[in-house]
Amino acid sequence: MSRRALFIFVDGVGIGPADPELNPFLRAGLPALKTLLGGKIPTLDDPAICGPATAIAPLDAVLGVPGTPQSGTGQTALLTGRNAPRLYGRHFGPWTPVALRPLLEQENLMSAAARAGLRAAFANAYPKWYFERHGFRRSPAPPLAARASGLLNRHADSLRSGEAVASEIVNTGWRGRLGHAEVPDIEPAEAGANLARIAAGEDLTVFAHYSTDLAGHRGGMEGAVRALQVVDEFLGGVVKALPADTLLLLASDHGNIEDVRGGHTTNPALGLIAGPDASAQAQRLRAITDVPQVLMEWLGVPSQQEPRHG
Repeated sequence: MSRRALFIFVDGVGIGPADPELNPFLRAGLPALKTLLGGKIPTLDDPAICGPATAIAPLDAVLGVPGTPQSGTGQTALLTGRNAPRLYGRHFGPWTPVALRPLLEQENLMSAAARAGLRAAFANAYPKWYFERHGFRRSPAPPLAARASGLLNRHADSLRSGEAVASEIVNTGWRGRLGHAEVPDIEPAEAGANLARIAAGEDLTVFAHYSTDLAGHRGGMEGAVRALQVVDEFLGGVVKALPADTLLLLASDHGNIEDVRGGHTTNPALGLIAGPDASAQAQRLRAITDVPQVLMEWLGVPSQQEPRHG
């Protein structure tokens, strides 16, 4: 049986309090998410929700390590299945610690897919000069993992033709800050449809979005609502166009935007799984380190994963 997987990483999105004064999920218009979940929104009072073919999985991001989860170690754990903060000795961010770069490069799920002979894609568009200008030390984990896997290969031309998606989802930054006026000005739903089309041609597709964490750090309700609504419209475009044989897994590295008081939280990170056998797959998702195992085993690749807090 044909099987595909699409992994969407959203930075800094947790499951928040059941208080609309604090939680922008309870203020935002989120029609795609509510449709998937039968009209419900997960909160700390009711975190695990099952819709018709979708389930929410609250994901432990603390991983038994004292302190507040951070992006560098959290993203490494999410992409490798290893307890990165424990290996490093603490939570660390925002960038991947240099000491964990070899682990990230060798054991991330894109590298694992390539070793297993699967077709894999990193759908984000990055400028060809990205690492030359920004260096390797100040980079989030997804492009580092993609580069190590030989998959950091979608640039302005791919974005222009709809064969890549901007990290922001919309192309505003490419058109304005980067000066690529030839890149089309698209809506989030169209970007979602483009991602679904990319996923239809691969066994594993990975996409990473970071604006949610930025909105969380700014600590304002209006910006947080706006960021969540972009993701929701994008998600709606993905789901509408995604092939029926594709398992969609959306997950974050830690909480942040779900509580507008600002800054990272120890709340469960958001996990959402949709498509074939979603509810059963969601039962296997307990921590951010479970994500690679669920994806790879869905694709028929056995994994040897350490215990969640091991």
